[in-house]
Amino acid sequence: MRRKGCIVDIYFPARYSLGAMFVDEAEIVVKSGNGGDGVVAFRREKYVPFGGPAGGDGGNGGDVILSATKHLNTLASFQHKSQFAAQNGGSGGTNNKTGRTSDNLKIEVPVGTIVRDALTGEFIADLSAPDQSVVVAPGGRGGRGNTRFKSATNQAPRVAERGEPGIERSLKLELRVLADIGIVGVPNAGKSTLLSVVTAAKPKIANYPFTTLTPNLGVAYVDDQEYVLADIPGLVEGAHQGVGLGHSFLRHIQRTRLLVHLLDGAGEDPVADFVQINTELALFDEELTRKPQIVALNKIELPSAKEHWPKVEKFIEEHGHLVMGISAATHQGVQDLMLHAARMLAALPEPVASSEEVPVFRPREDEEEFRIVHENDAYRVIGSRIERAAAMTYWEYDEAIVRFHRILEALGIAKALRDAGVQPGDTVLIGTYELEWQD
Repeated sequence: MRRKGCIVDIYFPARYSLGAMFVDEAEIVVKSGNGGDGVVAFRREKYVPFGGPAGGDGGNGGDVILSATKHLNTLASFQHKSQFAAQNGGSGGTNNKTGRTSDNLKIEVPVGTIVRDALTGEFIADLSAPDQSVVVAPGGRGGRGNTRFKSATNQAPRVAERGEPGIERSLKLELRVLADIGIVGVPNAGKSTLLSVVTAAKPKIANYPFTTLTPNLGVAYVDDQEYVLADIPGLVEGAHQGVGLGHSFLRHIQRTRLLVHLLDGAGEDPVADFVQINTELALFDEELTRKPQIVALNKIELPSAKEHWPKVEKFIEEHGHLVMGISAATHQGVQDLMLHAARMLAALPEPVASSEEVPVFRPREDEEEFRIVHENDAYRVIGSRIERAAAMTYWEYDEAIVRFHRILEALGIAKALRDAGVQPGDTVLIGTYELEWQD
């Protein structure tokens, strides 16, 4: 049973229990599967002396996919395992049999995870909804078997392709907790106490600053609606510059829809605390200043809080915020606070991604671009397409080598090497391959 308009029958689901191992940043290395090799094969059947090519294609390698799940709430698991590799595709077979296409590798991350390239910092994805996913490393294409190279002038090709190599990349994962209400304030304002009162969360509570070292989440019911609350650890002056672990905590406020700004009624100057916290929010992210706030002067049962109340009420109302006097310890005013918060949330539009979380689309790199550099006594050719072509070449087949040379000519690399002074017998490096130049 649940009475309308009351905060009762509150529970704390396991999926919101952050515990002591809350980790909100991680770096992982992922590698997609290599494509399977195509093969050189010919039909060998009785009474079929010229059976022709029958080499099958290789299967595609597996993609690496990040998928958001509500069953995780921390990136702690990536402290124990940080390298992930999808399976390679299977090699082709005789009789035109195609190799096995590998299954994709799905890596689950908490809802609210932002994915960036660890080397460039480029934004990749914002996995802000359950089951949302992104392919972070596509699998390599399977190599073509010799059947694919049959033509009118070459009825028995002895050439095939190795599978395309998979992609390896480093990713930075950043978790921002998802909550309807973020409770902010200076250290010791009573945020953890308030969270423990309106939910069944059990954060560590003590009478000294920085008791809370990680965000705590809890679930409260108001008028049969479920709301997630986050107790954001205490902010201090300079938090936007990382003082007091400010950077670690401020980003979690970005995901909340409504702020409950708790003022310490026992503090020296609650108004100054209010100004300080809002200044830190603005310096960290200007969008935070546009979030609606309910300001609550906590510990209203104390004489000092009652003395502060007239000044606090006048100042906050002049700045356009709803202000209330509450006592988290005695529960005074807490129910009204939550009812007001629920009404404000109901009136708010659906959240949209901030401008920071919009992908930046850059011109696609020209894969045919290349450059030649001198490396010791050798010539190194650098370019994504030619390096991939080298990795997919069967160097043991003369026809494959001739085909690779045609690619060098078609891309203008052969001419560039000659212009750079390459001579027969010189060493040419392409990817991991060391070749001897012959015209």
